[in-house]
Amino acid sequence: MIFKKKLDPLQIIAFQTYGTNRHFYAKGRALEDENIDLSNKGFWKLLINTWKRFETDEVGDSPIDIHLPNGKVIKARTDSEGYYLADEELEDLEEYANEEGWLPYEVTYDTSGVDPTRIRENRFPGEILIPPATAEFGVISDIDDTILHTGVVSSLKWQVIFNTVFKRPEKRTPLDGAAQFYHLLHRGKTGEGSNPIFYVSHSPWNLYRYLELFLKEHNFPKGPILLRSFKSFLNRKKVVEKPQKQKEILNILETYPNLNFILIGDSGEHDADIYIEIAEAYPDRILAIYLRSVKHRKRMMRVKGLFKSYETVPVLLAEDSKQLFSHAFEKGFIADPGH
Repeated sequence: MIFKKKLDPLQIIAFQTYGTNRHFYAKGRALEDENIDLSNKGFWKLLINTWKRFETDEVGDSPIDIHLPNGKVIKARTDSEGYYLADEELEDLEEYANEEGWLPYEVTYDTSGVDPTRIRENRFPGEILIPPATAEFGVISDIDDTILHTGVVSSLKWQVIFNTVFKRPEKRTPLDGAAQFYHLLHRGKTGEGSNPIFYVSHSPWNLYRYLELFLKEHNFPKGPILLRSFKSFLNRKKVVEKPQKQKEILNILETYPNLNFILIGDSGEHDADIYIEIAEAYPDRILAIYLRSVKHRKRMMRVKGLFKSYETVPVLLAEDSKQLFSHAFEKGFIADPGH
């Protein structure tokens, strides 16, 4: 008797992205549904979950439909790794966004290109952020060791591996005061604004849902989460082109030419170098650079040296969130954090 392998059902993960009133930009990934439960506990269950997140079964070269609230349907197709991208010039998208600027849409498989029996429910929700015209500024933030303890500067990265594999999102530790600070920036100097927050990381897209749940569980403002492909994550060879993280930040700046930004990162990896290069290219649009200090003497000395006589934009190397609150209030970015 020949036993056939049971095929997993299909899903589509629509990433939270960003656009404008006339620019619809949606990205996501079509995958087999491995039934990953991010609330699972126990050594083996956590290990299996991590394996499933990285050993993905992509649905490549598959036609999909993106349904907008106004009834318009955008046709797209996944690539060999299951990713899709819809980049369309449209009209009056703001009409369908909520007061925070989020525009909902749905993604469905075109069942002519896949086995319809593998689809439980062919409706997968997505959102893009269209910052309101009233936004005072935008915030572009790193994730690792900026808002989430990862141990990225630990010896041989052992702590990064341990935290990613054996800790559930709700059990991960956010940096003290980080969520409150981001909410203050989101609401701006009036305390009633809706400034966009963009989360940009070197982490691979395989961790998207993990990071999305972490931000939600720890009450960070909702914002687009921009990661990179696992293939580029594994490629450690030096390349001439700019890092994906830097490309994403530059794309945000170009998408919103009339919006100024605050850049937030840490002193552990390459945030300082990337942010300096961006600030030099856009000196009138970068309001401030905030870098959280890390417990690594050599890296801190290097970063302090970079900013020793730097005057292009205001820079703060922060030991704790209180320093961030104080500086941001002094510069008029946030309302009084004491009220």
